[in-house]
Amino acid sequence: MGETLQGMLRWGAALGISDSSAPMTTLTPPPHNLCIGQTLAVAYFPEAGGRGLASARDIIKGESILRVPKSALLTTQHLLQTDHSLSLAVHKHPYLSSSQDSLWHPYLSNLPRYYDTLATFNQFEMQAFQVDDAIWAAERAKSCAESEWQQAQLLMQELKFKSVLLTFKAWLWASATISSRTLHAPWDEAGCLCPVGDLFNYSAPGVELQDGENATSVRSMQSTSLCNSRTADEAGAEQSATSLQRLTDGGFEENLKAYCFYARKNYEKGEQVLLSYGTYTNLELLEYYGFLLNENPNDKVYIPLETSIYSSSSFPKELMYIHQNGKPSFALLCTLRLWATPPNERRSIGHLAYAGAQLSAKNEMSVMGLILEKSNAILRKLPTSIEEDNHILCGIDKIHDFHTLMEVHKLLSELGGDSCAFLESTGLRESLANNQFLPCKIRRSWYRWKLAVQWRVRYKKTLLDCISYCTRTIYFLQSKGTN
Repeated sequence: MGETLQGMLRWGAALGISDSSAPMTTLTPPPHNLCIGQTLAVAYFPEAGGRGLASARDIIKGESILRVPKSALLTTQHLLQTDHSLSLAVHKHPYLSSSQDSLWHPYLSNLPRYYDTLATFNQFEMQAFQVDDAIWAAERAKSCAESEWQQAQLLMQELKFKSVLLTFKAWLWASATISSRTLHAPWDEAGCLCPVGDLFNYSAPGVELQDGENATSVRSMQSTSLCNSRTADEAGAEQSATSLQRLTDGGFEENLKAYCFYARKNYEKGEQVLLSYGTYTNLELLEYYGFLLNENPNDKVYIPLETSIYSSSSFPKELMYIHQNGKPSFALLCTLRLWATPPNERRSIGHLAYAGAQLSAKNEMSVMGLILEKSNAILRKLPTSIEEDNHILCGIDKIHDFHTLMEVHKLLSELGGDSCAFLESTGLRESLANNQFLPCKIRRSWYRWKLAVQWRVRYKKTLLDCISYCTRTIYFLQSKGTN
């Protein structure tokens, strides 16, 4: 653990941050004057988010694992107490200033120096997504960031920010800090930054019913019987379950005047303790946080459909997609089953489709055939295959071990795919004559390129899994009909 991080943990202990599970009124002095160590420990997880928090002991689901007092939260209320507080605080990041006279310096000095949110992607890195929706999302994120930066120029000048803080690069760093680290604060609509609490890495929430519309259908069909038959005990049990759900992850608790975090599952000693920020696709995680997950149950792929298909059901378009595991969503299946039914028969069997039932073997094969056709069409239009992308990823990983421009140039020249475009976008060819070592700017670019390639690999894998699922279903229905 570095001295800078230790300094923040000592600073946190002085402010009352604690990972003790004991009531706040009976807290004992923290070990080594650090605010964590009894329940949590800083650790590095190279394949699961990098630096994070590990369990220092066995932890039970629902157990208190960290408390951050309100006085330690960085909010607009703190920063606006005096006229100079705001400009003072933002000067303290080590990339911007070496001054240490701010209360928040130990925290700010541990913030990342770089982020890889979508707004930081250059044109080549955006195009590396290959998929129009992803490229558009990245372009929109950058355009919005530029617009907000322009609108804030006058205010920042009035606050007498240093010239280095007025740059778009500094704005991107500040806005990424806010978007990736802000937690909800009920008394402040801007939210808060939570020292130590933002060391948790992300875990996608568990999904029993992956489709929100499926859950709605189930609830609507069961609502009458539940209302008529449930007892006071059942209602109490439901309330307890809701309370337990609330006590997983975290939130501000007014009675304790602290932001409290709770274990969302049982953890063994040494296991990474994760926090769920909410339900996000991988593209949304990249937009707001600058990372993606190898396995994200909330990821989805949309396939283009004709207007006549969308109008076959009452489901909105955003519910019609392919799940990360390759299975069509409830709304997509329901809509396509109705579309594949003659119009004069839809009213009489619509209730079966909305209940999630297959209408007939012929109907189901038509549905699977259409999804299979659409998925194949998307893959054919993309410039590289998943095999080529995995080959590119292997090459990108090798760059991490290189130190000179010549080594990188030689590797990328042999790699193929969009590696030649990377050479052009970074000006690496022109830099060979002037630089011997690999500049940080190029390292940041190849990492964002890697994120884009990783995203499109997962996108293509979902479509390939969908093709396999549809093919198996058609084969099963055909063989069943034959038998």
